Amino acid sequence: MLARSVAQGFVRILESEGDLLGCVVTERPSPGHVRVTVIAVRSSVRRQGVATRLLSETVKTPWASDTPLISALVGLEDTALMQLLLRSGFLGTRLMRGSGPRADVRVHFQHKSRVAYVDPDSRHLVPVNDYEQLAESLGPSDHAVTALVPLGDGLAFEIARFEQDDPATLQSGEAAAGIAFSGSVLAAITFLLGFAFSSTRFPDDVRLLLIGATFSTVLSLIVYASASGELARIRSNSFGKIMKWGNVLSEYGGVLPFLISLPVTYAQASDNPWTTMVLALVLSAAIAWYEQSEFSIAHRFRRSPSEITLMALTAISPTVGAGLVAANAVSWPWTTALVVTLTARTWLYLFRRGAEADVAERRQWQIR
Repeated sequence: MLARSVAQGFVRILESEGDLLGCVVTERPSPGHVRVTVIAVRSSVRRQGVATRLLSETVKTPWASDTPLISALVGLEDTALMQLLLRSGFLGTRLMRGSGPRADVRVHFQHKSRVAYVDPDSRHLVPVNDYEQLAESLGPSDHAVTALVPLGDGLAFEIARFEQDDPATLQSGEAAAGIAFSGSVLAAITFLLGFAFSSTRFPDDVRLLLIGATFSTVLSLIVYASASGELARIRSNSFGKIMKWGNVLSEYGGVLPFLISLPVTYAQASDNPWTTMVLALVLSAAIAWYEQSEFSIAHRFRRSPSEITLMALTAISPTVGAGLVAANAVSWPWTTALVVTLTARTWLYLFRRGAEADVAERRQWQIR
């Protein structure tokens, strides 16, 4: 029974040389809810980060639901556990009153799965033992416990008010931005494709690459339009999955093939191999930087060694392609390798990775 619970992720343990150091036990009252019921650490290894590590691994567990609610109930007297949860990205959102004495009053904590913003002018302190004031402070749905701070006469909760977002407006803006971006990329690819057809020296394989980029970009526009329909009338709660398809298709099917084709186009229009190679090297360096930056689509997903290899092949593609064209060499192998690389990355992100929201946030809440 214990082995099955560990395998399913309901029990996480930490061992050292066969000795049990600590464990976290969870339960699933519903498919979209995970509750932490036990956090235990061996007394000899406390205050060494054992509980923090176990709780962090529990939060990052790939549950059946993409972003389940992870919660815990903590008594007002257990301030050490409260501080652990707050450090691990949890917020105290409700005061749960029992039928017994005051000691039975507990705080409901839940893990914050996305960034939220605190109003800096709407924060106040409530002593830990003043549960009536705490219940009043946590009454509004936009108020939560964000910290446990020391005062002269004991510990106090810091209560903050979070700014309320309008998800429909935010998603509508994201869909509109996706449509505008893909439309601009499509116009640029169409212009370059026209130049490719007008030039008799332009390689046929690069023409086919641009045609494929045009098709993929048009497909991303259709996907973004579907996301708009999801917002307007479908309401199947699949907006994130639809946007992931649009983002991946527009980047790996449209933007990257277009950018990689630029030095090839310059090599056809210019007879100077030096400037061609300088342009190709600069573009390769720019793509490599972009792939490693937080702005890339790849940054939104978990990376593996094979994916890093594919990223490296993508980055060196402009240099290799421009060098082959400048040297009047056969470029079919390069085009084939590029298409396989981008196709593999598209397949990886669409079918082997979860939602873009799987990316760990820098901070669970912040003031703006």
